[in-house]
Amino acid sequence: MPQSVSSVEASKSFGRISRQALEAPITITHHGHDSLVLLSHAEYRRLKSRDREVLGLGDFTDEDRAAVAAARAPAEAAAFDDELRDH
Repeated sequence: MPQSVSSVEASKSFGRISRQALEAPITITHHGHDSLVLLSHAEYRRLKSRDREVLGLGDFTDEDRAAVAAARAPAEAAAFDDELRDH
């Protein structure tokens, strides 16, 4: 379960909090709302490397491609159709 600390606690105990973040990400809250996440550099690099991951059609199974082809947007998505016409 992700750990959470207030921004005040993070400020007062940064050394301890940063050591804990080496083991698992810590959410920092501000006025009771999630604000930041403190995580290890290794975890950050792992997540960033996935940003740049490019998949080709060959990376998907026939079943994957069929599922994508059959997918339909929910009715609620029609509310955004006008955004396309405005550009």
